[in-house]
Amino acid sequence: MSSSRFPLLQREEERGVEVTWEDQKHINQFSKLNTRVERLEEEYKKQKEEKEYLDDLAMEIELADEDEPIFYKVGDAFIQLPLEKAQTRVEKAKENIDEHVEKLDSQISAIQSEMDGLKKMLYDKFGQAINLEKS
Repeated sequence: MSSSRFPLLQREEERGVEVTWEDQKHINQFSKLNTRVERLEEEYKKQKEEKEYLDDLAMEIELADEDEPIFYKVGDAFIQLPLEKAQTRVEKAKENIDEHVEKLDSQISAIQSEMDGLKKMLYDKFGQAINLEKS
């Protein structure tokens, strides 16, 4: 499509659209939400990696000899635990991570939903004059 077919649109974009205080508040809110969702996505990724690590650890513990103690990391130190206690701790840690991942997922979804509403409102007003997409 040639730009000559839409001369009014082209002139309107050249002039720009006036940004009101309310518009600026919406843009700022979108920016804050975007930053927050990025942090939550990073945390989500870390928790998923930790879950994979714990899954691998659970498999290794299953292969361990029942009579030998398991070295289990607590903070910066390792303690020796009987096999059953180590398995219990790993399962509890996996459950905690699963709960945390579900919470993060619901927070991300809620924020993205709010961002979608703001994005629609801002694109409706500013069109191509604003870019709200991730680069």
